[in-house]
Amino acid sequence: MKYRNFGKLGIQGSAFGLGCMRFNGAASGDSTVDEEKAISLIRRAIDGGVTYIDTAYVYLDKTSEIIVGKALQDGYRDRVTIATKVLADLVHNREEMEAVLDEELKKLQTNHIDFYLMHAINKEKWEYFKSIGAPRFFDDMKKAGKIRYKCFSFHGPYEEFEYIIKDYDWDMCQIQYNFMDIENQAGTRGLELAGSLGIPVVIMEGLLGGRLAKAPENVQALYDAFPVKRSPVEWSFRWLCNHPEIGTVLSGCNEEEQVDDNLRIFDSVEPGIMTEDELKLMADARQAYLSRMKIGCTGCRYCMPCPNGVNIPGIFSAWNDVSLYGVDPAEHFGLKDIRKNGAGADNCVGCGACEAACPQNLSIIDSLQEAWKELG
Repeated sequence: MKYRNFGKLGIQGSAFGLGCMRFNGAASGDSTVDEEKAISLIRRAIDGGVTYIDTAYVYLDKTSEIIVGKALQDGYRDRVTIATKVLADLVHNREEMEAVLDEELKKLQTNHIDFYLMHAINKEKWEYFKSIGAPRFFDDMKKAGKIRYKCFSFHGPYEEFEYIIKDYDWDMCQIQYNFMDIENQAGTRGLELAGSLGIPVVIMEGLLGGRLAKAPENVQALYDAFPVKRSPVEWSFRWLCNHPEIGTVLSGCNEEEQVDDNLRIFDSVEPGIMTEDELKLMADARQAYLSRMKIGCTGCRYCMPCPNGVNIPGIFSAWNDVSLYGVDPAEHFGLKDIRKNGAGADNCVGCGACEAACPQNLSIIDSLQEAWKELG
Protein backbone atom coordinates (compact mmCIF):
# COMPACT_ATOMS: atom_id res chain seq x y z
CA MET A 1 0.00 0.00 0.00
CA LYS A 2 1.29 3.44 -0.91
CA TYR A 3 0.89 6.17 1.70
CA ARG A 4 0.43 9.82 0.86
CA ASN A 5 0.95 13.15 2.58
CA PHE A 6 -2.10 14.96 3.98
CA GLY A 7 -1.04 18.52 3.24
CA LYS A 8 -0.59 20.84 6.20
CA LEU A 9 -1.68 18.15 8.68
CA GLY A 10 1.75 16.53 8.61
CA ILE A 11 0.33 13.01 8.58
CA GLN A 12 0.10 10.25 6.00
CA GLY A 13 -2.82 8.10 4.96
CA SER A 14 -3.34 5.12 2.69
CA ALA A 15 -3.84 5.95 -0.98
CA PHE A 16 -6.87 3.63 -0.93
CA GLY A 17 -9.59 4.61 1.54
CA LEU A 18 -12.43 2.19 2.14
CA GLY A 19 -15.87 3.68 1.58
CA CYS A 20 -18.56 2.09 3.77
CA MET A 21 -21.72 3.28 2.03
CA ARG A 22 -22.56 0.29 -0.18
CA PHE A 23 -22.29 -3.02 1.66
CA ASN A 24 -25.01 -5.11 -0.01
CA GLY A 25 -23.60 -8.53 0.67
CA ALA A 26 -26.67 -10.42 1.83
CA ALA A 27 -26.99 -13.94 0.42
CA SER A 28 -30.59 -13.20 -0.57
CA GLY A 29 -29.39 -10.50 -2.96
CA ASP A 30 -31.64 -7.85 -1.44
CA SER A 31 -30.56 -4.57 0.16
CA THR A 32 -30.09 -6.12 3.60
CA VAL A 33 -26.48 -5.87 4.74
CA ASP A 34 -24.64 -9.09 5.54
CA GLU A 35 -22.97 -7.71 8.65
CA GLU A 36 -20.50 -10.55 9.09
CA LYS A 37 -19.35 -10.23 5.49
CA ALA A 38 -19.05 -6.44 5.75
CA ILE A 39 -16.92 -6.71 8.89
CA SER A 40 -14.69 -9.26 7.15
CA LEU A 41 -14.24 -6.92 4.16
CA ILE A 42 -13.31 -3.98 6.39
CA ARG A 43 -10.73 -6.02 8.25
CA ARG A 44 -9.36 -7.50 5.04
CA ALA A 45 -8.75 -3.97 3.75
CA ILE A 46 -7.05 -2.89 6.99
CA ASP A 47 -4.89 -6.01 7.04
CA GLY A 48 -3.86 -5.06 3.51
CA GLY A 49 -2.68 -1.62 4.64
CA VAL A 50 -5.78 0.62 4.45
CA THR A 51 -5.70 3.29 7.17
CA TYR A 52 -8.65 5.49 6.10
CA ILE A 53 -12.21 4.30 6.78
CA ASP A 54 -15.07 6.50 5.54
CA THR A 55 -18.64 6.27 6.81
CA ALA A 56 -21.52 8.62 7.70
CA TYR A 57 -24.48 8.90 10.06
CA VAL A 58 -27.02 8.25 7.29
CA TYR A 59 -25.25 5.47 5.35
CA LEU A 60 -27.04 2.11 5.07
CA ASP A 61 -30.13 3.37 6.92
CA LYS A 62 -27.94 4.59 9.79
CA THR A 63 -26.27 1.18 10.29
CA SER A 64 -22.91 1.77 8.59
CA GLU A 65 -21.32 3.36 11.66
CA ILE A 66 -22.47 0.44 13.79
CA ILE A 67 -20.88 -2.07 11.40
CA VAL A 68 -17.65 -0.05 11.24
CA GLY A 69 -17.59 0.16 15.04
CA LYS A 70 -17.83 -3.62 15.33
CA ALA A 71 -15.18 -4.15 12.65
CA LEU A 72 -12.73 -1.90 14.50
CA GLN A 73 -12.74 -3.95 17.68
CA ASP A 74 -9.89 -6.34 18.55
CA GLY A 75 -7.23 -3.67 18.02
CA TYR A 76 -8.29 -2.52 14.55
CA ARG A 77 -9.33 0.96 15.76
CA ASP A 78 -5.72 1.80 16.61
CA ARG A 79 -4.65 1.06 13.04
CA VAL A 80 -6.95 3.47 11.21
CA THR A 81 -8.39 6.95 11.02
CA ILE A 82 -12.17 7.24 10.89
CA ALA A 83 -14.07 9.76 8.79
CA THR A 84 -17.75 10.32 9.45
CA LYS A 85 -20.20 13.13 8.82
CA VAL A 86 -23.04 15.34 10.02
CA LEU A 87 -25.85 16.24 7.61
CA ALA A 88 -27.39 19.73 7.66
CA ASP A 89 -30.91 18.29 7.49
CA LEU A 90 -30.41 16.45 10.79
CA VAL A 91 -29.46 19.36 13.05
CA HIS A 92 -31.01 22.70 13.98
CA ASN A 93 -28.76 23.94 16.79
CA ARG A 94 -25.56 23.24 18.71
CA GLU A 95 -27.27 20.86 21.14
CA GLU A 96 -28.48 18.65 18.29
CA MET A 97 -25.05 18.68 16.67
CA GLU A 98 -23.45 17.50 19.88
CA ALA A 99 -26.13 14.85 20.33
CA VAL A 100 -25.48 13.50 16.82
CA LEU A 101 -21.72 13.49 17.41
CA ASP A 102 -22.12 11.65 20.72
CA GLU A 103 -24.39 9.10 19.06
CA GLU A 104 -21.80 8.56 16.32
CA LEU A 105 -19.02 8.09 18.88
CA LYS A 106 -21.14 5.49 20.64
CA LYS A 107 -22.00 3.63 17.42
CA LEU A 108 -18.36 3.65 16.32
CA GLN A 109 -17.25 2.54 19.81
CA THR A 110 -14.54 5.19 19.96
CA ASN A 111 -13.77 8.32 21.99
CA HIS A 112 -12.88 10.48 18.99
CA ILE A 113 -13.51 10.95 15.27
CA ASP A 114 -10.40 11.65 13.23
CA PHE A 115 -12.00 13.40 10.25
CA TYR A 116 -15.40 14.98 10.99
CA LEU A 117 -17.17 16.37 7.95
CA MET A 118 -20.03 18.76 7.32
CA HIS A 119 -21.68 16.52 4.78
CA ALA A 120 -22.41 17.32 1.11
CA ILE A 121 -22.47 21.08 1.53
CA ASN A 122 -22.79 23.86 -1.01
CA LYS A 123 -22.87 27.58 -0.26
CA GLU A 124 -26.49 27.49 0.97
CA LYS A 125 -25.83 24.61 3.37
CA TRP A 126 -22.57 26.19 4.56
CA GLU A 127 -24.43 29.40 5.40
CA TYR A 128 -27.01 27.31 7.26
CA PHE A 129 -24.29 25.52 9.25
CA LYS A 130 -22.80 28.90 10.14
CA SER A 131 -26.19 30.21 11.26
CA ILE A 132 -26.56 27.42 13.85
CA GLY A 133 -23.02 27.80 15.17
CA ALA A 134 -21.36 24.81 13.51
CA PRO A 135 -17.92 26.44 13.01
CA ARG A 136 -17.63 27.29 16.71
CA PHE A 137 -18.97 23.83 17.56
CA PHE A 138 -16.27 22.19 15.40
CA ASP A 139 -13.60 24.32 17.05
CA ASP A 140 -14.87 23.40 20.53
CA MET A 141 -15.10 19.68 19.73
CA LYS A 142 -11.55 19.71 18.39
CA LYS A 143 -10.32 21.33 21.61
CA ALA A 144 -12.30 18.78 23.63
CA GLY A 145 -10.67 15.91 21.72
CA LYS A 146 -13.90 14.53 20.31
CA ILE A 147 -12.72 15.26 16.77
CA ARG A 148 -9.21 15.69 15.38
CA TYR A 149 -9.80 17.45 12.07
CA LYS A 150 -12.49 19.87 10.82
CA CYS A 151 -13.60 18.89 7.33
CA PHE A 152 -16.32 19.14 4.71
CA SER A 153 -17.55 17.21 1.70
CA PHE A 154 -18.76 19.22 -1.26
CA HIS A 155 -21.28 19.08 -4.09
CA GLY A 156 -21.74 22.31 -5.99
CA PRO A 157 -20.09 24.66 -8.53
CA TYR A 158 -16.46 25.75 -8.29
CA GLU A 159 -17.32 29.32 -7.26
CA GLU A 160 -19.11 28.04 -4.15
CA PHE A 161 -16.22 25.67 -3.36
CA GLU A 162 -13.77 28.57 -3.52
CA TYR A 163 -15.94 30.63 -1.18
CA ILE A 164 -16.36 27.82 1.37
CA ILE A 165 -12.75 26.68 1.49
CA LYS A 166 -11.51 30.24 2.07
CA ASP A 167 -14.21 31.11 4.62
CA TYR A 168 -13.05 28.86 7.48
CA ASP A 169 -9.95 27.18 8.86
CA TRP A 170 -10.53 23.74 7.32
CA ASP A 171 -8.25 20.76 7.87
CA MET A 172 -9.45 18.63 4.95
CA CYS A 173 -12.04 18.56 2.16
CA GLN A 174 -13.70 15.78 0.19
CA ILE A 175 -14.77 16.30 -3.42
CA GLN A 176 -16.19 14.34 -6.33
CA TYR A 177 -13.41 13.99 -8.89
CA ASN A 178 -12.41 11.69 -11.75
CA PHE A 179 -11.12 12.08 -15.28
CA MET A 180 -14.63 12.89 -16.52
CA ASP A 181 -15.30 15.53 -13.83
CA ILE A 182 -12.33 17.83 -14.42
CA GLU A 183 -14.68 20.75 -15.13
CA ASN A 184 -17.61 19.60 -13.00
CA GLN A 185 -18.29 20.69 -9.39
CA ALA A 186 -15.00 21.65 -7.68
CA GLY A 187 -13.10 20.12 -10.59
CA THR A 188 -9.40 20.46 -11.26
CA ARG A 189 -9.46 24.14 -10.24
CA GLY A 190 -10.85 23.21 -6.84
CA LEU A 191 -8.34 20.41 -6.37
CA GLU A 192 -5.43 22.73 -7.17
CA LEU A 193 -6.84 25.52 -4.99
CA ALA A 194 -7.03 23.19 -1.99
CA GLY A 195 -3.48 22.06 -2.68
CA SER A 196 -2.23 25.64 -2.80
CA LEU A 197 -3.80 26.21 0.65
CA GLY A 198 -2.17 23.08 2.06
CA ILE A 199 -5.59 21.45 2.57
CA PRO A 200 -5.52 17.72 1.77
CA VAL A 201 -8.22 16.37 -0.54
CA VAL A 202 -10.06 13.07 -0.23
CA ILE A 203 -11.72 11.85 -3.42
CA MET A 204 -15.19 10.37 -3.72
CA GLU A 205 -16.79 9.09 -6.93
CA GLY A 206 -13.41 8.22 -8.43
CA LEU A 207 -15.26 5.72 -10.65
CA LEU A 208 -18.31 8.00 -11.00
CA GLY A 209 -20.58 5.68 -9.07
CA GLY A 210 -19.17 2.66 -10.92
CA ARG A 211 -19.83 4.18 -14.35
CA LEU A 212 -16.13 4.18 -15.24
CA ALA A 213 -15.53 0.59 -14.10
CA LYS A 214 -16.65 -0.84 -17.42
CA ALA A 215 -15.78 1.12 -20.55
CA PRO A 216 -18.05 1.35 -23.60
CA GLU A 217 -16.78 -0.11 -26.86
CA ASN A 218 -15.09 3.00 -28.26
CA VAL A 219 -13.29 3.74 -24.97
CA GLN A 220 -12.26 0.12 -24.41
CA ALA A 221 -10.76 0.11 -27.91
CA LEU A 222 -8.38 2.89 -26.78
CA TYR A 223 -7.37 0.93 -23.68
CA ASP A 224 -6.86 -2.24 -25.74
CA ALA A 225 -4.66 -0.45 -28.27
CA PHE A 226 -2.33 0.94 -25.59
CA PRO A 227 0.93 -1.01 -25.13
CA VAL A 228 0.38 -1.43 -21.36
CA LYS A 229 -2.77 -3.37 -20.48
CA ARG A 230 -4.80 -2.22 -17.49
CA SER A 231 -8.47 -2.41 -16.53
CA PRO A 232 -10.69 0.71 -16.73
CA VAL A 233 -10.71 0.70 -12.91
CA GLU A 234 -6.92 0.73 -12.71
CA TRP A 235 -6.59 3.47 -15.34
CA SER A 236 -9.10 5.61 -13.44
CA PHE A 237 -7.39 5.21 -10.06
CA ARG A 238 -3.93 5.61 -11.57
CA TRP A 239 -4.98 8.91 -13.15
CA LEU A 240 -6.30 10.18 -9.80
CA CYS A 241 -3.21 9.20 -7.84
CA ASN A 242 -1.03 11.10 -10.30
CA HIS A 243 -2.27 14.29 -8.60
CA PRO A 244 -0.10 15.28 -5.60
CA GLU A 245 -2.93 17.24 -3.95
CA ILE A 246 -4.91 14.04 -3.33
CA GLY A 247 -4.46 12.31 0.01
CA THR A 248 -6.85 9.37 -0.29
CA VAL A 249 -9.11 7.94 -2.99
CA LEU A 250 -12.26 6.34 -1.62
CA SER A 251 -13.54 3.09 -3.06
CA GLY A 252 -16.45 1.00 -1.86
CA CYS A 253 -16.17 -2.79 -2.06
CA ASN A 254 -18.80 -5.53 -1.86
CA GLU A 255 -16.56 -8.53 -2.49
CA GLU A 256 -13.17 -9.77 -1.33
CA GLU A 257 -11.97 -9.73 -4.94
CA GLN A 258 -12.68 -6.00 -5.17
CA VAL A 259 -10.73 -5.33 -1.97
CA ASP A 260 -7.80 -7.40 -3.25
CA ASP A 261 -7.83 -5.70 -6.66
CA ASN A 262 -7.79 -2.26 -5.03
CA LEU A 263 -4.95 -3.29 -2.72
CA ARG A 264 -2.97 -4.39 -5.78
CA ILE A 265 -3.68 -1.17 -7.70
CA PHE A 266 -2.90 1.16 -4.80
CA ASP A 267 0.35 -0.66 -4.08
CA SER A 268 1.93 0.91 -7.15
CA VAL A 269 0.49 4.42 -7.52
CA GLU A 270 2.06 7.71 -6.49
CA PRO A 271 2.11 11.37 -7.59
CA GLY A 272 3.65 11.89 -10.99
CA ILE A 273 3.41 8.22 -11.97
CA MET A 274 1.61 8.81 -15.27
CA THR A 275 3.71 9.18 -18.42
CA GLU A 276 2.85 11.73 -21.11
CA ASP A 277 1.51 8.92 -23.29
CA GLU A 278 -0.68 7.67 -20.44
CA LEU A 279 -2.04 11.15 -19.77
CA LYS A 280 -2.85 11.49 -23.46
CA LEU A 281 -4.63 8.14 -23.34
CA MET A 282 -6.87 9.38 -20.52
CA ALA A 283 -7.56 12.64 -22.34
CA ASP A 284 -8.49 10.62 -25.43
CA ALA A 285 -10.70 8.34 -23.32
CA ARG A 286 -12.51 11.38 -21.95
CA GLN A 287 -13.18 12.67 -25.46
CA ALA A 288 -14.35 9.22 -26.54
CA TYR A 289 -16.86 9.23 -23.69
CA LEU A 290 -18.00 12.77 -24.55
CA SER A 291 -18.51 11.77 -28.19
CA ARG A 292 -21.33 9.57 -26.94
CA MET A 293 -23.19 12.51 -25.40
CA LYS A 294 -26.76 12.81 -26.60
CA ILE A 295 -27.33 16.48 -25.83
CA GLY A 296 -25.16 19.38 -24.68
CA CYS A 297 -27.33 20.33 -21.71
CA THR A 298 -25.21 22.02 -19.03
CA GLY A 299 -27.83 21.72 -16.30
CA CYS A 300 -28.07 25.52 -15.94
CA ARG A 301 -31.84 25.19 -15.27
CA TYR A 302 -32.81 28.35 -17.14
CA CYS A 303 -35.57 26.19 -18.63
CA MET A 304 -37.04 25.55 -15.19
CA PRO A 305 -39.57 25.44 -13.75
CA CYS A 306 -41.46 23.88 -16.62
CA PRO A 307 -45.11 25.05 -16.50
CA ASN A 308 -46.17 21.43 -17.04
CA GLY A 309 -43.87 19.89 -14.46
CA VAL A 310 -41.32 18.26 -16.77
CA ASN A 311 -37.89 17.78 -15.19
CA ILE A 312 -36.04 18.82 -18.33
CA PRO A 313 -32.41 18.85 -17.07
CA GLY A 314 -32.99 15.64 -15.11
CA ILE A 315 -34.22 13.79 -18.20
CA PHE A 316 -31.32 15.04 -20.30
CA SER A 317 -28.81 14.10 -17.60
CA ALA A 318 -30.23 10.56 -17.48
CA TRP A 319 -30.19 10.36 -21.29
CA ASN A 320 -26.50 11.27 -21.35
CA ASP A 321 -25.67 8.85 -18.51
CA VAL A 322 -27.30 5.97 -20.35
CA SER A 323 -25.46 6.77 -23.57
CA LEU A 324 -22.05 7.67 -22.11
CA TYR A 325 -21.75 5.04 -19.41
CA GLY A 326 -24.21 2.30 -20.28
CA VAL A 327 -26.36 2.89 -17.20
CA ASP A 328 -29.52 0.77 -17.14
CA PRO A 329 -32.45 3.23 -17.47
CA ALA A 330 -34.47 1.08 -15.08
CA GLU A 331 -31.77 1.49 -12.41
CA HIS A 332 -30.92 5.16 -12.93
CA PHE A 333 -31.63 6.85 -9.59
CA GLY A 334 -32.54 10.25 -11.03
CA LEU A 335 -34.77 8.74 -13.68
CA LYS A 336 -36.59 6.60 -11.13
CA ASP A 337 -37.23 9.75 -9.13
CA ILE A 338 -38.55 11.57 -12.21
CA ARG A 339 -40.98 8.74 -12.93
CA LYS A 340 -42.06 8.53 -9.29
CA ASN A 341 -42.81 12.27 -9.22
CA GLY A 342 -44.63 12.28 -12.55
CA ALA A 343 -42.11 14.67 -14.08
CA GLY A 344 -41.59 12.82 -17.36
CA ALA A 345 -41.54 14.14 -20.91
CA ASP A 346 -45.03 12.75 -21.47
CA ASN A 347 -46.23 15.92 -19.69
CA CYS A 348 -44.71 18.14 -22.38
CA VAL A 349 -47.28 20.08 -24.47
CA GLY A 350 -44.72 21.81 -26.70
CA CYS A 351 -45.38 25.30 -25.36
CA GLY A 352 -41.80 26.36 -26.17
CA ALA A 353 -41.12 28.29 -22.97
CA CYS A 354 -38.02 26.17 -22.33
CA GLU A 355 -36.53 26.73 -25.77
CA ALA A 356 -36.98 30.49 -25.47
CA ALA A 357 -35.04 30.43 -22.19
CA CYS A 358 -32.25 28.02 -23.18
CA PRO A 359 -28.84 29.79 -23.49
CA GLN A 360 -27.54 26.80 -25.49
CA ASN A 361 -30.36 27.16 -28.06
CA LEU A 362 -31.15 23.45 -27.74
CA SER A 363 -34.10 21.86 -29.55
CA ILE A 364 -35.58 20.89 -26.22
CA ILE A 365 -39.08 19.82 -27.31
CA ASP A 366 -37.95 17.33 -29.96
CA SER A 367 -35.03 16.14 -27.82
CA LEU A 368 -37.31 15.47 -24.83
CA GLN A 369 -39.52 13.19 -26.90
CA GLU A 370 -36.53 11.36 -28.35
CA ALA A 371 -34.95 10.98 -24.89
CA TRP A 372 -38.16 9.73 -23.29
CA LYS A 373 -38.64 7.15 -26.03
CA GLU A 374 -35.06 5.85 -25.71
CA LEU A 375 -35.27 5.78 -21.92
CA GLY A 376 -38.36 3.60 -22.08
